[in-house]
Order: sequence, then C-alpha cells, then structure tokens
Amino acid sequence: MLGPVILAASRSDKMRRFVSAAPGTKQVVDRFIAGETVDHVIPIVEEITGRGLEVTLDVVGEDITTVEQSHAARDAYLELVGRLKELGLGERAEMSVKLSMFGQALEGGHELALANVRPVVEAAAAIGTTVTLDAEDHTTLDSMFAIHQELRKDFPQTGCVIQAYLFRTEEDARRLAADGSRVRIVKGAYKEPASVALQDKSEIDKAYVRIMKILMEGEGYPMIGSHDPRLISIGQELARRAGRKLDEYEFQMLYGIRSEEQHRLAAEGHRMRVYTAYGTDWYGYFMRRLAEKPANLLFFARSILTKG
Repeated sequence: MLGPVILAASRSDKMRRFVSAAPGTKQVVDRFIAGETVDHVIPIVEEITGRGLEVTLDVVGEDITTVEQSHAARDAYLELVGRLKELGLGERAEMSVKLSMFGQALEGGHELALANVRPVVEAAAAIGTTVTLDAEDHTTLDSMFAIHQELRKDFPQTGCVIQAYLFRTEEDARRLAADGSRVRIVKGAYKEPASVALQDKSEIDKAYVRIMKILMEGEGYPMIGSHDPRLISIGQELARRAGRKLDEYEFQMLYGIRSEEQHRLAAEGHRMRVYTAYGTDWYGYFMRRLAEKPANLLFFARSILTKG
C-alpha cells in the first residue's frame, strides 16, 4: 500500500526538498496545479468555463505557522474574488478553502480562521458566488463544521466537504442533508488511523455509496467529488431515483484528471465543476494527488527518470 507511505511523506520536510528538486517534478506538478499566481490561473478559468464547465478555485498552502501568513492567505482569496468580479465569472467560479491556511492550527485558531474566512465569504456572495470549506484531517473537523454552521447564518449557500472513509461521516451527512446545505463528498486523502477511518478500499467505496444516497435523498445540494466511473454511474442512478433534476446536484473532478470524462458529463447536461488549485506552496496538495492513484505516482517516477 503506497498511499499511506506517500501521505506520510507529505509531512516530511526532507521529502519536500527532494521532490521539489527532482528534475521531473515541474512536468508533473503542472498537470495538477494550474499556475503559481492569480494571473496564471485566470486564463485557465476562462478556458474551462468557456467549454461549459464550472470551477472551484483553491489557493494552495495549508502549512502556515504565523498569523501574518493566515492574513496573507485571506488576502490572496480576496484578490481572486476581485479578479473574478472584473471578468464577470462569479456565477461560474466558486472557491474552496482549507481553514488550516486561515490559521486554524495556531493558538486561538478557531476564532482566527473564522475571522479570516468571513470576509472571503462576504466578498464571494457579493459577486454571486460562494465558498466551500474543504475537509482536512479528522482532528480539524469539529472546528470546520462549527465555522460552517456559523457562516451559514448569514451565507446559507456556504458549502462544506465530508469524507467517506471516516466512521463519523454518515451521521454528518444526515445532519447536513437535512440542513439544506451544499455538501461535497470525497473518499478522503489524509493518513487517518484505523480507529477513526476505514482502511479497505472496497469498504470505503461502499460507504461512499451509502453517503451519496443520504445526500441525494436529503434536502441539500450534493456535490459528487469522484473520478471513479462506477461511483459516477451510481450517483446518476441515485439522483434519478431521488427525482433530482440535472441542476440539483453536480459532479466535481480535479484539474488535470479525466478531462474527457468531464466534458462528456457536461455535454450530457450535468453540472460539472473542475477543482482547480494554484499557488507556490503546492507540495502537500501534490503529494495527496500522488497518494490517491498509483498511476499518478508512476507518471511522476517516469518523469524523474526521463529528465534525470
């Protein structure tokens, strides 16, 4: 099982230095990261939305250590909102944020993260879009859900993410589905202990299907985050059984992965949103993409060998 090994490496400074210096890294990073600055990513957003898809934008860089860095993260998102406003892209582009990037892990981090994310949510609402709070490791989730609940008092369209591999998630899904919120379901991409999370892939897939069913039968807006053709097909069937119209749920996939499938779903009339990350602090995000799929790791290994 390479996944857990790679996830452990995502927290290693030594591995960060090695991967960053590897000659083939840039080629692979460019596959998953849309650029380093907002100027790099905006043309990609225009291209994606011009093809009938939608986007959610993530400024990568959750490993912060100071309050000043958390404020810089807030300001990076506010800059992004300003650019989306200038181009009239508010209705096609939302944002995804990791609260760790807004200072959640620092002293007084819950209040700091809420104070930093609120102006971003306010600015997003002003241009007709919204923010989704990404899920991180299980120790952060109670804080994330509390911030989500607080934000929804003024901005009920604020979304959140749940992870199928966690034992707690079916209960979370029932609560959120009844609450009418926007909920993205993913399998989960953090190294979690067996005491809190499923470890077997087939069991995670079964949990994913159970949770999709809860969301589709609920009152919220499900966002199906998966590249798995079987899970996508099941999601379509569950939506049909629940009587949902095509604009009452959506599929989400990562930038750089299964682009043809993204366009196929959009051509069929589904809402298809591309999770598009950018920024200079890409290491943690990149390593989780490698851990999710062995083919990504093989692609990276080949790139190093051919560029060395």
